[in-house]
Amino acid sequence: MGLGPPYAAGMGELIPLFPLGTPLFPGVVLPLQIFEPRYRRLVRDLTALPGSSDRRRFGVVSIRQGWEVEQVAPAEALYDVGCTARLHTVRPQADGGFRIVTVGGDRFRLLDVVVGDEPPYLQGEVEWLADEEAADEAAGDSAGTAEPGAGTDGADPSTEDVAASVARGSMTVLVRGVRDLFLEYVAEVAGLGAGREDVEVATRLEAVADEPAALSWLVASGALLTTEDRQELLAESATRRRLITESRLLRRELTLLRKIGAVPVPLQQFATPMTVN
Repeated sequence: MGLGPPYAAGMGELIPLFPLGTPLFPGVVLPLQIFEPRYRRLVRDLTALPGSSDRRRFGVVSIRQGWEVEQVAPAEALYDVGCTARLHTVRPQADGGFRIVTVGGDRFRLLDVVVGDEPPYLQGEVEWLADEEAADEAAGDSAGTAEPGAGTDGADPSTEDVAASVARGSMTVLVRGVRDLFLEYVAEVAGLGAGREDVEVATRLEAVADEPAALSWLVASGALLTTEDRQELLAESATRRRLITESRLLRRELTLLRKIGAVPVPLQQFATPMTVN
């Protein structure tokens, strides 16, 4: 038997789960080496679907405790917000395993975990998380920008245009600030490791310079943050608030780097290394 029905008996959609030690973010490339029998089966089930199917994906969820998730109550061992990994490339290996490349897709909230013998891998009942870009951009920093005495009813269209312009402008300033902080942070880390990661990250930053959401996900995936910090960023639905949080986190990490003079995790994290299951 392959993948089951797309919807569970409860409220949410049923998708395959792949627990990892760190979260995946939308738009981020995730290579994986698949060798466990249950995940080999998952890849076979996914590749059996039509190439155009939107079900050629699984949910990546971070582990709270332990590595044998099934042995420690999966619903409690996993964080409740994850991201789908869309299957992009599959390379079968001589030993029966696979090397795959996936790309982060949609965020979801995990409602329940289904453990069974068929299929042998975990499945999750999920609800999809919507982004708040439109509402957040409209709100922006417009509070207090209306003319004195002006109410919301019958507001002057020109006043609304000014408020929208201020909101867009403040996003530009925020994006520039986070980008510059991240470049400074990466340079500090690369300097400690005598590496060239600052050049690579600068190139990636240039590619997303005009895309606030993409920048926020790049920073979330590239900075050497704790799983808790990364989960906080993944769970945030508004780009503006995510960037504000990243600004705070980057300032904190820069201060620690300069005071302690040590890298908290291997510098190779910046390169998104091959991850084994």
